[in-house]
Amino acid sequence: MQVTCAALQPLGPTMSATSRSPLLAYLFACLLGLFAIGGFWYGLGQPVVLPDAATPTHKLQCASYTPFDKDQSPFDVPFKLRPERMDADLALLATRFECIRTYSMTGLEAIPDLARKHGLKVMIGAWVNSNPVETEKEVDLLIASANANADVVSAVIVGNEALLRKEVSAAQLVRLIDKVKSQVKQPVTYADVWEFWLKHPEVAPAVDFLTIHLLPYWEDAPSNIDVALRHVADVRQVFGHKFAPKDVMIGETGWPSEGRQRETAVPSRVNEAKFIRGFVAMAEREGWRYNLIEAFDQPWKRGSEGAVGGYWGLFDADRQDKGVLAGPVSNVPYWQQWLAVGGLIFLGTLFLGGRVRATRAALLLPLLGALAACSLGAWGDLARLTTRFASEWLWVGLLTALNLLVLAHAALTLSARMGWRSRAFDFLERRAGWLVATAGFAAAVMMLEMVFDPRYRSFASMAFVLPALVYLCRPVNVPRREIALLTFMIGAGIAPQLYQEGLLNQQAWGWALVSGLMVAALWRCLRVRRT
Repeated sequence: MQVTCAALQPLGPTMSATSRSPLLAYLFACLLGLFAIGGFWYGLGQPVVLPDAATPTHKLQCASYTPFDKDQSPFDVPFKLRPERMDADLALLATRFECIRTYSMTGLEAIPDLARKHGLKVMIGAWVNSNPVETEKEVDLLIASANANADVVSAVIVGNEALLRKEVSAAQLVRLIDKVKSQVKQPVTYADVWEFWLKHPEVAPAVDFLTIHLLPYWEDAPSNIDVALRHVADVRQVFGHKFAPKDVMIGETGWPSEGRQRETAVPSRVNEAKFIRGFVAMAEREGWRYNLIEAFDQPWKRGSEGAVGGYWGLFDADRQDKGVLAGPVSNVPYWQQWLAVGGLIFLGTLFLGGRVRATRAALLLPLLGALAACSLGAWGDLARLTTRFASEWLWVGLLTALNLLVLAHAALTLSARMGWRSRAFDFLERRAGWLVATAGFAAAVMMLEMVFDPRYRSFASMAFVLPALVYLCRPVNVPRREIALLTFMIGAGIAPQLYQEGLLNQQAWGWALVSGLMVAALWRCLRVRRT
């Protein structure tokens, strides 16, 4: 008792060298942790300066426009667009572009008048699908709008990627194109991924010019930004020679600002800006016609294309400039907010640990807080951008709660454990096996998804860094059979997912590393004897 009471005495001038050692270690580790947190978020958010693509005196050619607000979808019933939203959107786009491209006629009857109001041209499109009645209605509306707005409608597009979706045959498509050409004065085209023009060259004679889609991120062999731009140039050159003298328009090209990596193709705001600005410079130098995809982020696309589908916009879903076209651009422009969140997590960790008396604990507690501040912040940012459905939000909530419980358990393990800290530690210590099993189960589920259904799923590596390292360093008693099975599932999936993603995919390697740490942690827990 005398030793305990002495340890609780306030620090003062007569502090011994033994008491001073943990305090100095603690202060040093706190300083190091704060530098780590600040460096982590500043490094992610540091702006990059690139040559501008659009300036107040130079407008770009065209951008794809879908008039949905961030809470809307084409699958909504009833389907209702907001005229005031379209008016404000076109006013904004008119400051950067000369024209817009649309994809359907339904609900967009007001677009030509609004375009005229804001000095824009329009390439209007009819949505062609497997339903002949709906297609006929779209085509009739297309013809009527083109004829009624000849001063605004610069071209008409009969169908978008209908051959890719296998909803119509090439012969059916040609008949629709011929019908439209016979009744309008504007140039008529069809839009599809470039490979499908090569698979169906019989469509080319029917159109006035070809509209090809070139999206290097979605290619079967995706590549980094520099190679992607060369790929665009190579394909455009092939089409220019193969289908001459018909003109070729690049009807869709762009790069996603968020989402999972595919081989060496990394979505980010900086990479989107690099691609768009590099492409515009190349296209205008070569005299190409082009249309950028797309004007605004479309959150509804995340449901069918994964998180990446919602982040192809030059502006975000709130119509805020993402910095893609001009000015400095940052991958995490709101990094200061995540830095503040990280600071709170760091302080919370120190509070849970309380006063520490051992030098080792004094060093580890702040570093634990820094690790949690960075990993939980990165996980929160990823979840905010990628979560699509209510079930996924529930999954995010469970993983976040798990991380917080693991953090509390680790911090209390390092604490002096008196009073309420002792009771809280005892509570979590008795349930530590459950925490490990939950982390192992969640990691096994994620591994199965990354092996068998990876295309539209993001790497959740940051959600498992903290549990893996904590229980690797301090293994606890666990249910042996269940944990052995989870260990095997996670370990067995590492090689297949790396093979699928390619050995140059850094995000896949990150997931493999975290999975390896989780396997090691589970294995060490299996070796803890029951008490």
